[in-house]
Amino acid sequence: MTPLTIRTSREEDIAAIRAIDAHHVLHGTATFETDVPAPAEMAARHTNVLAKGLPHRVAEQNARVLGYAYCDLFRPRAAYRFTAENSIDLDQAAYGRSVGAQLLGMLAYAVHAAGIRRMIAIIGDSGHAASMGIHRKLGFKHTGLLKDRGWKLGRWLDAVLMDKPLGEGSASHPEARPA
Repeated sequence: MTPLTIRTSREEDIAAIRAIDAHHVLHGTATFETDVPAPAEMAARHTNVLAKGLPHRVAEQNARVLGYAYCDLFRPRAAYRFTAENSIDLDQAAYGRSVGAQLLGMLAYAVHAAGIRRMIAIIGDSGHAASMGIHRKLGFKHTGLLKDRGWKLGRWLDAVLMDKPLGEGSASHPEARPA
């Protein structure tokens, strides 16, 4: 078996990314999306992230995309420009293989290099132990719980907020580029 590769995603990865996303949209609670985005929407999201100079990565093994992760700005207002929100989804074949932790680790490194000082995660479903565990393993701290924020698959779901400073975080001027 070839080793796992984490690389910048490409346009030709969109179909595999969409397939992974579709499973979680239709059957999972980690995302609050209820309709699978059209291929053009997935491609637009990909282009939008890369156009901002932010990372969009895939984990690949044996020519198969096993997961993807990206960061986008937390909010569009200028004051939030040093905070990014991550998103990570895995193919079921990647569960329990540390693929998520590797993807998230590389994502944190890349987004910090892009000048971001804080990375946040908004995890759908307070019962999603695997996602919270991966984030905790990589230094994210629980910062809040939004009770009953989403209705999906016949039940109310909480949203868990987690946060991680990157580099010096807020200890220095945000315009100072990371070393």
